[in-house]
Amino acid sequence: RDHKVRPLGLLNDSKQCSPEQREELFRAVFGCAERIEVRLIPQGEIDRNGLHKSNLAAMRSILHALTPPAEACLVDGFRLGPSAPEHRAVVDGDEKSAAIAAASIVAKVTRDRLMRRMDALFPHYGFSSHVGYITPGHSAIVRERGPSRLHRRSFQALCYLSEEEAAVICAARLRDESAEPAAVGS
Repeated sequence: RDHKVRPLGLLNDSKQCSPEQREELFRAVFGCAERIEVRLIPQGEIDRNGLHKSNLAAMRSILHALTPPAEACLVDGFRLGPSAPEHRAVVDGDEKSAAIAAASIVAKVTRDRLMRRMDALFPHYGFSSHVGYITPGHSAIVRERGPSRLHRRSFQALCYLSEEEAAVICAARLRDESAEPAAVGS
């Protein structure tokens, strides 16, 4: 068990770890955790409700679904609202709590892996390199090609476009109501 636990000493904010460290921590967390739940939020839901509200709703849903319920629940930074099970919001939680840091690692690695898979399906968008974050290169690709089926209509890269360009792209997206498998650009 020690060989599984030792890497957990590197737990930190996922943004402070290298991709290799995150992968090692991901395996260590899965080797030790009693239970792990990951939810993907469809981009249409994020467009309707906003990213923050959608994330809070997903966390509430996960906590309600836990069987048996969690004995203690820590959330990174935000209260989940009155309908959520009992929990404590911890500001900068991934720096103060190993459980929150572990959840951050699992979320980041899961997202990055998903983006690499999406890169194979949408090779012209460079998902492997920007993993959905707004970068100058990602914005340039969206300006050149328009958003992919994976992009949220509310994706902020559209802000880099002129109002006329954004209106044309969004109108085209509204006509194309294809499946929405994942949220990109959070």
